[in-house]
Amino acid sequence: MAVNSVHWFRKGLRLHDNPVLQEALDGADTVRCVYILDPWFAGAANVGINRWRFLLEALEDLDSSLKKLKSRLFVIRGQPTDVFPRLFKEWEVTRLTFEYDPEPYGKERDGAIIKMAQEFGVETIVRNAHTLYNLDRIIEANNNSPPLTFKRFQAIVSRLDLPRRPLPPINQQQMDRCRTNIADNHNQQYSIPSLKELGFRTEGLPPAVWQGGESEALDRLNKHLDKKVWVANFEHPRVNTCSLYASPTGLSPYLRFGCLSCQVLYYNLRELYMKLRKRSSPPLSLFGQLLWREFFYTAATNNPNFDRMEANPICVQIPWDQNPEALAKWAEGRTGFPWIDAIMTQLRQEGWIHHLARHAVACFLTRGDLWISWESGMKVFEELLLDADWSVNAGSWMWLSCSAFFQQFFHCYCPVGFGRRTDPSGDYIRRYIPMLKDYPNRYIYEPWNAPESVQKAANCVVGVDYPKPMINHAEGSRLNIERMKQVYQQLSHYRGLSLLASVPTIQEEAEPPMTDESLTGSGPDSPPKGPADWEAAGCSIAPDVSTVYPSSTFAPYPDLEGAANIHPSQTLSGSPGSHTPSSVTAAMSTWAPPSLSSLSSSKSSTSTCPNVSPSTQPSSLGQRRKGLTRKVRRDQRQRGRKEEVRRAEIAGREERMEEDVEQQEERMEEATFEEISGPQQ
Repeated sequence: MAVNSVHWFRKGLRLHDNPVLQEALDGADTVRCVYILDPWFAGAANVGINRWRFLLEALEDLDSSLKKLKSRLFVIRGQPTDVFPRLFKEWEVTRLTFEYDPEPYGKERDGAIIKMAQEFGVETIVRNAHTLYNLDRIIEANNNSPPLTFKRFQAIVSRLDLPRRPLPPINQQQMDRCRTNIADNHNQQYSIPSLKELGFRTEGLPPAVWQGGESEALDRLNKHLDKKVWVANFEHPRVNTCSLYASPTGLSPYLRFGCLSCQVLYYNLRELYMKLRKRSSPPLSLFGQLLWREFFYTAATNNPNFDRMEANPICVQIPWDQNPEALAKWAEGRTGFPWIDAIMTQLRQEGWIHHLARHAVACFLTRGDLWISWESGMKVFEELLLDADWSVNAGSWMWLSCSAFFQQFFHCYCPVGFGRRTDPSGDYIRRYIPMLKDYPNRYIYEPWNAPESVQKAANCVVGVDYPKPMINHAEGSRLNIERMKQVYQQLSHYRGLSLLASVPTIQEEAEPPMTDESLTGSGPDSPPKGPADWEAAGCSIAPDVSTVYPSSTFAPYPDLEGAANIHPSQTLSGSPGSHTPSSVTAAMSTWAPPSLSSLSSSKSSTSTCPNVSPSTQPSSLGQRRKGLTRKVRRDQRQRGRKEEVRRAEIAGREERMEEDVEQQEERMEEATFEEISGPQQ
């Protein structure tokens, strides 16, 4: 009996390291490679023109590669459930192969197709190639639940076998053994659609910054591996102006569409490291970018609500505001903050932004300034971002909004100072917001502070040619930190934990204690050290919580399952907009040391001296008060010594914890919101 295979391409748009395509070819008499595309869905889906262009270019490149092997790509319009019954009959299909999709929607779709294929007597072969590891194995090793901290995830992965070795590309000899006749009218029947056919207007569309396809991916990989000095020294690159622009070695869109195998990238990095380090085994951190991708895939694979707040067991239920007008200003780059607007303009034009830029705009939209749900920002990224991946995109937004995985909500990115530290000259802003190009460096990040004469000389008057800031960042961020504090206070009560014990009050945030930690911080996210540094950081306002790391560190929430479903708006006392919510004030007062006056008044009100004559009672009462005062002071000294010991222990734990958090955040900045491209030189 003849074996007629159909390989269904979805994400793995490549011929190299494609194990399930190899199985389609194995022992087959004919093989047809298909891609199913629904043009109607293309117009209705939340996917922008840059993402569709990248996909179509990837399909063109795949078809070109198959042509060289005397085969072709069959692009078929329609829905899989409608298309396959027809193909099974028309081509007498006996074997269907496709790559395993670990995401909930994909697993549900594929289950229906497998059942349908069985009804037609078609063998189905599914193999994993989109992730390094078998995600079910990771979950099984963690007591049948996905690890929710990256440290735990790394510990599990370190005990697993190495990822499978990549396979060689499909070659001519393999294709010759299962030659399939290509009809003369193939281009008419199975051609790749154009953007115009999909309903997009292409007039004035600039050339693509990121060219889609396997050929481009492999070329970029070679350039990526040429950076041998970085791999040998394993240095964390400094972010500068050049880092903000698209890199010729960026790989994240190619991993997302499967134009590049993650196994190929993994083993190329591993072998290069071992060669340069004389066969020493590379640390897991070398693969941090790939592992963060695996981490979010693992967290999402069995959670169909991973991309939303409601009914999501790992997501904190936060009462975000509904503000369509503010959301539109953010998405369209009209916030009045040049740093934020330049980032969103680059995203819309090119389909990519640097990982720290993603951090800045995500924080601004959610917990930093606008208090709008991360779900809204995720949908904008899903439309515009080339490497937007369902699992990684949703996980990253939950991370940055402090809705899951990460809870250091008192650290916000300043929309002025953060950009100024990264690009002091403002060239990045001038490139993407040309109306501000004539502003001097001093005012490029805060044009509203420029004198009227400077604004007119630059031919850009704030409020006329460029919008005024849509929010007072200092006030907004301080208010939002209090809101987040309320949320986590309620979670602490629900779980019986003291999570807020190390979160500073508003006064402490406004005037952080000068500790060794606060004095020695460095890097783009470290707090300015004094007024001069505040000015240098680009903030003309007084220091506020949005740009200061408190000296104490908030412990990441250990287990949000169950607690995440308690909505704070239902149970918290005090208004979410209050600067000193009653629940937080009450919590802070519970661990404050009692005052002398409160103790003395309490004691005196209950004491009676029936045997003391009225003439001597005041003197005796004075002595008792003095004795009480000495006792209170002695107790305070004892408590103080115990408190010093306790604080030393806490400081040690916090220092170790902060190191873990900082390392974790650095890895996040390397993977969650950055192209897999290594250092930016």
